[in-house]
Amino acid sequence: MAQGLEVRGLRVSVQGNEILKGIDLAVEPGAVHALMGPNGSGKSTLAFAMSGHPGYLVTEGSVKLDGEELLELSPDKRARAGLFLSFQYPAAIPGVTVANFLRTARQAVRPDDLPPAKFRKLIFDQLELLDMDPAFLGRYVNDGFSGGEKKRLEMLQLAVLAPKYAVLDETDSGLDVDALRAVCESVQALRAEPQNATGFLIITHYPRILQYITPDAVHIMMDGRIVLSGGPELANRVESEGYDVIRGEVAGGVA
Repeated sequence: MAQGLEVRGLRVSVQGNEILKGIDLAVEPGAVHALMGPNGSGKSTLAFAMSGHPGYLVTEGSVKLDGEELLELSPDKRARAGLFLSFQYPAAIPGVTVANFLRTARQAVRPDDLPPAKFRKLIFDQLELLDMDPAFLGRYVNDGFSGGEKKRLEMLQLAVLAPKYAVLDETDSGLDVDALRAVCESVQALRAEPQNATGFLIITHYPRILQYITPDAVHIMMDGRIVLSGGPELANRVESEGYDVIRGEVAGGVA
């Protein structure tokens, strides 16, 4: 069976406007790919389309997870298949505690695979890694959380669900250095799991997060297309030269 998260010829429209104009991308198991680009280039549209957001109409192409076509599945079944999406702006769920949310989510994706004692150990190990107070477990999901707390909680969810592939949409947005480092350590830990290494697609505008996570590949998206792909050095180019230089090279056929 084919392994990897594979996007082929993906075209997506929002309210009649074509945003993605033929995206080809493949993330291997355990690999980290970074998708960079200026605001409005279509990066978040790709994330939402892959996860099944109803406001994003796929008009052409495919998204396969280890050979299974995701576009034929409902959003919850895509999650059960092993896809995780970290939102740029996580929603609050008043009345639902973090502990109940995490247990319910794990049961939905991986029913009864961890006895209560092992699940509890997993939670508390990750709380320590992310420098989160165990009192978080009694709070309502994202209700009154700071930006850094919301992102740490998403990393806790990621660790608990242990998906095959995770799409992190602007996870570094609004984080201070300590929070960013904690998030990256969580990503590295999941990536290193020998039995179930998670593959990552990290969507970001700035290369700051890539100072802590070395990607296997970097892709530059502009105007709904991936215009350039390369290694970690491509992120350094963005940092030093900006997107306009790359846009000019691509338009001129230099890159």
